Amino acid sequence: MNYATSLVVLCSAILLSAGAQAQEPTGTLAKIKKTGTITLGVRDGSIPFSYLDDKQQYQGYSIDLCLKVVDALKKQLGLAELKVAMNPVTSANRIPLMANGTIDLECGSTTNNLERQQQVAFAPTMFVIANRLLVKKASGIKSLADMKGKTLVSTAGTSTLKQMTILNREKELGMNIVVAKDHPEAFLMVETGRAAAEANDDILLASQRANAKRPDDYELSAEALSVEPYGIMLRKDDPAFKKAVDDAIVNYYKSGDAVHQLYQKWFMSPIPPKGINLRFPMPPQLEVVLAHPTDSGDPADYAKVPEAQKAAAKKR
Repeated sequence: MNYATSLVVLCSAILLSAGAQAQEPTGTLAKIKKTGTITLGVRDGSIPFSYLDDKQQYQGYSIDLCLKVVDALKKQLGLAELKVAMNPVTSANRIPLMANGTIDLECGSTTNNLERQQQVAFAPTMFVIANRLLVKKASGIKSLADMKGKTLVSTAGTSTLKQMTILNREKELGMNIVVAKDHPEAFLMVETGRAAAEANDDILLASQRANAKRPDDYELSAEALSVEPYGIMLRKDDPAFKKAVDDAIVNYYKSGDAVHQLYQKWFMSPIPPKGINLRFPMPPQLEVVLAHPTDSGDPADYAKVPEAQKAAAKKR
């Protein structure tokens, strides 16, 4: 082998080595590949998104979506197996546990907003909600204005709690706002009369009402206090991992029938553990998101829905 040939071989080897190094995963992807494990942050009582069933197994709409991401990551990383660890989180600790590396994806019912985007990142929106009140029908409460001087409960660490605190001050309602550790405790306070109303996301309130001992005793306010997107949460400043997660979600949304079947499974069919059907039609805003995925945390991007899209949603 002459000098020229040796030089070509050496250069080729260097280029191949550089290319291999460039393709090596970094950040969360590297962590997952090295450990062979991905840790999902899950909730105990966010029905039907993420919750424990009667067999103490975690399941829900958000968890199913996260498992679609896990399948895509397993393929991308070339892993024969990828262990999934379920780590319970709460509204109060989910962001710190994401930031410190305890969990890799948070599969719950977490609002994506501009404030939280300063600390964490979000995958493309998976649900769109409106904040409302849940009350006993006999209370006569129809709107937030009717709560003047009464006790309101909301869950610790939620965007709803912050919103209610602001509205209480701005509208001079004089409400006594109490904080529940989780959603089930918040509902229990209304059920037992310790609070006149619970402020929360409409789908979570609809789930609580459907699972109550006497569902017909409760109603949701017609007044929508805000419109907000839910998203799977992940660590900030890890672009390679975010791209992998985003690609997995967007590709699944493109499946069309499959994602609508998943919605039917959790929101329009009997679900464990009691076989209750939430009968919660897909919000028209979510129809738009599935067709045009976005990870925007600005509520204004979800507030207006074309009339044609509303009509299409009503037909489903």
